Amino acid sequence: MRRINGTALVIVALVGTLGALAFPVWSYADRAGTGPANLAAGTVPTRWGPLTATDRDLIVRVRLAGLWELPAAQQALERTPSGAMREAADHLIVGHTDLDKRVRVVARDLGVELPNQPTEQQQGWLNQMTAASGKDYEKVWANLLRSAHGKIFPAIGAVRNQTRNSLVRQLASDANQTVLDHITVLEKTGAVDFEAIANDSVAGATASPSGPPPPVAGVTPGAAPPAEATGNVETSSSPSPGEPGTVNTNRPDPGDPDASASPQ
Repeated sequence: MRRINGTALVIVALVGTLGALAFPVWSYADRAGTGPANLAAGTVPTRWGPLTATDRDLIVRVRLAGLWELPAAQQALERTPSGAMREAADHLIVGHTDLDKRVRVVARDLGVELPNQPTEQQQGWLNQMTAASGKDYEKVWANLLRSAHGKIFPAIGAVRNQTRNSLVRQLASDANQTVLDHITVLEKTGAVDFEAIANDSVAGATASPSGPPPPVAGVTPGAAPPAEATGNVETSSSPSPGEPGTVNTNRPDPGDPDASASPQ
C-alpha cells in the first residue's frame, strides 16, 4: 500500500512541477505576441505622444499613395476626354498634392524617413495603365485606383482609433476625408467593378458571415422607430456638410514642410 501511495505522490509531484514550469510561459500579459507587447514594439516617445510602428507605417503609406496616384491622375487628364474621368483625376491631383504637404510636415516633425519612389507593385499598376487603351484604359485606371483606396481606408480608421500621437491622429483624419472623396469620385466614373472588389476583399476569408438573416421574398419588415434624443434637448450642430455622395475636404493649409524641423 505504501508503494502505491509513494508512486502516486511521485506522479502528482511531476505533474505539478510540469504545470508550474509551463504556466509562467503562457500567463504573462506582456509576453511577446500579445497586444500590449506588439503596441510597445518599436514605439518611441515624441512631444506629440508615443509614435508606434503602425503610426510610422501609415505615414509612409500616405506618402507612397501620392507618389503613384499623382502620375496616374495626370496621365488620365492627358488621355481621357470623359468628364467623370477628368473629374476623378482632378480630385486625385488636388487631394494628394495636399496630403503630400501634410505628410511631409508630420514626417519632418516626427523624424520619419519617407520614400521618394513608388513601390514595385505601384509601378506595376502604373505600367498596366500605360499599356491599356480606349475603354479598357478607363476600367483599368478606375479599378486599380478604387481598389487601392479601398484597401487603405480601413487602415486609416484603425490608426485614427488607436494612435496616441496627435500629429498622426490629425494626418489620419485628413487622409480619411481625402480617401473617401477619391473613392466617391472614382465610383462616379461608372467603370468600377464592384463584384471584383467584393471578391478581392474576402479572398482568403474563412469566417462565416454574420448579421441579420437575409430578407424573405414578399415579406416587408416592420418600420423601425427613429433613433433620436428624448425630452427637451437643444442642439446647434449640423449633419456632415454636403449633399449625399459628396465629401467636404476643406481644411486649413498645412505648414511649410521645407521649414526647419520642430524640436521633439
